[in-house]
Amino acid sequence: MFGSPLSRREMLRRSGMGLGALGLGGVLADDGRLAQAAPGPHFGGTARRVIQFFLNGGPSHVDTFDHKPALEKYAGKRLSETLTTERKTGAAFPSPFKFQPYGESGIEVSEVFSRTAQHIDEIAVIRSMYAQVPNHEPSLMLMNCGDSVQARPSAGAWVLYGLGVENENLPGFIAMCPGGLPIKDAENWQSAFLPGAYQGTHIDTRHTELSRLIENIEHPHISTPDQTRQLELLAKWNRQHQVERLDRRLEARIQSYELAFRMQTEASEAFDIAGEPAHVRDLYGDTVHGRQTLIARRLAERGVRYIQLWHGAGQPWDNHDKIADNHRRLANEIDQPIAALLSDLKARGMLDETLVMWGGEFGRTPTVELTGAGASKLGRDHNHYGFSVWLAGGGIKGGTVYGATDEFGFKAAENRTSVHDLHATILHALGLDHKQLTYRYSGRDFRLTDVHGTVIHEILG
Repeated sequence: MFGSPLSRREMLRRSGMGLGALGLGGVLADDGRLAQAAPGPHFGGTARRVIQFFLNGGPSHVDTFDHKPALEKYAGKRLSETLTTERKTGAAFPSPFKFQPYGESGIEVSEVFSRTAQHIDEIAVIRSMYAQVPNHEPSLMLMNCGDSVQARPSAGAWVLYGLGVENENLPGFIAMCPGGLPIKDAENWQSAFLPGAYQGTHIDTRHTELSRLIENIEHPHISTPDQTRQLELLAKWNRQHQVERLDRRLEARIQSYELAFRMQTEASEAFDIAGEPAHVRDLYGDTVHGRQTLIARRLAERGVRYIQLWHGAGQPWDNHDKIADNHRRLANEIDQPIAALLSDLKARGMLDETLVMWGGEFGRTPTVELTGAGASKLGRDHNHYGFSVWLAGGGIKGGTVYGATDEFGFKAAENRTSVHDLHATILHALGLDHKQLTYRYSGRDFRLTDVHGTVIHEILG
């Protein structure tokens, strides 16, 4: 099958003059063809892991965490200053939801997130986010990968590359999305030019049976001892095959197979919420999002670094019409699980070291969307000029509002915050300097924030 492994002398001899091989490794590493060791944290971070609620489709900031009373004053009237939108929009469209202040901080939150609002004193709301274009695909890539055009590693892949794994029997980066895949599919959690081992692992959480939740978790024909012997033989052949090849894709493939086998035992336990006390399961709720969020807490306990909780396949929050009905329904699906997670993490002493994030790829317009004939659709168009996200735990200064949109919520007006700023802040909380977290590929050093990004120290404790 394969010859015996090459000695160092034989390896050099086969490389022509021998010394050429010593320089080859540096050339290949410079070209990104050799995996590079994870750099490790640059300083003591306040967070060890991330749990991200991704509301794919674009939640409306003016209906959730950015109250705009001026919209009520100008309801049904054309605004004196508007911005170009992707679709035709008309008059000012006030939120159909009531807002009220919560907590000691008195931050106003919409009624549709009333349970999450109970934790507002642990949350920092950034109301001045902006993206680059009003389209889902590039905005998803920007929010997840730091670039709206080129294929780049996702934030989760960068975090895993920077900090490494805490549990070798589970993926360090998991993306859970019930019902299928979001727009742009696995590109949202890609590793791109980083080693393939840092790519996110997708789980479809609409399933409750472990065999369907994690495909092929159990071998239908071979016992575990036989699988162990089979894997040991395969590993031996793979290593012999690698001796004469310098290919990081092969290394990633080998690691994936080995991780898949190790997962058979630990993942079965991590994803099985049946062992949780009834009061804990009740806290999260017996729903797809309740189970998904409880699984996220269990994964965080077991050392998974980056966990994404997508709302569902496609773009469920893309509510161009009937936003009153649709946003209420969608928020109702995740409000209880979010509040439960924050309560549960705090009770277990995990909130201080877990960074929790909430948001989508952009916001929605304060003006109503119109049909081609000019009739109101009672919904909102995409708005990349200004929107909100929030962070909690992991060293975040709770009860804080950073930045602001204009009086109508159309664009970021105060302390404008780019996605690169957000990424720089997340990495900082994890103990990573976004300017130093680099990977050399195609002759240049790349980073998640490219050549941009400023840490938002105002929201850090």
